[in-house]
Amino acid sequence: MGLPDHHLTEGELRISSFHPHWKRLVVPFLALVIIAVASGAGIFFVPADFAYAAYTRIAIAVIAVILLTVWSFVPYLRWKNTAYVLTTHRFTISTGVLNKSTDEIPMAKVNTVSSDQSLVERLLGCGTLTVESAGERGQIALRDIPSIQEVRSQLFRAVEDASDGEVDAK
Repeated sequence: MGLPDHHLTEGELRISSFHPHWKRLVVPFLALVIIAVASGAGIFFVPADFAYAAYTRIAIAVIAVILLTVWSFVPYLRWKNTAYVLTTHRFTISTGVLNKSTDEIPMAKVNTVSSDQSLVERLLGCGTLTVESAGERGQIALRDIPSIQEVRSQLFRAVEDASDGEVDAK
C-alpha cells in the first residue's frame, strides 16, 4: 500500500502504512443509501400506464448512476488511493486516482510532530497530524489520520532514531 517494498532503500524498514480514517467514507455511504432508496422509489412509483414510463425509469437510473459516481464512488476511490507509509528513513504521502502525487519527508529533516483532535475525533481515535520539516513546504497538515497518537509516537520515535543514527527495536 502506497510504497512497494522494492522501493525501500537498503536498511530501510516499513514501520506502518495506512489510509485516512474511515470517517471520510460516512457521507459517501449515506449518499449511496439515500440515492439507492430514492431512485428505487422513483422507479417503483412511475405509473405503468404513463406513455413514457420506460424512458422515465431509464432517466432515473442514469441520474442515479451519475450521482452515485460523483458522491460515492469517486470519494471512495480517493480514500482508497490515499496512502501514508512510515519507514525508518521517510514518511511518504501518496494521493491520486488517475494522476499520482507522492510527497516524501526524510526523517532527518523533520523538526516538529504535533497532533490535533476534536472531541468527535478523540472518540473515533483519529485526528490531524502536523509535520514540520526543514524542506520547501515547511508544514504539512494531514487530516483524518487513524490511531493518531500511535502514529505520532511512531513518527516521533523514527525522527529520534534518524537523528541519533540508530534504529531502536520496538
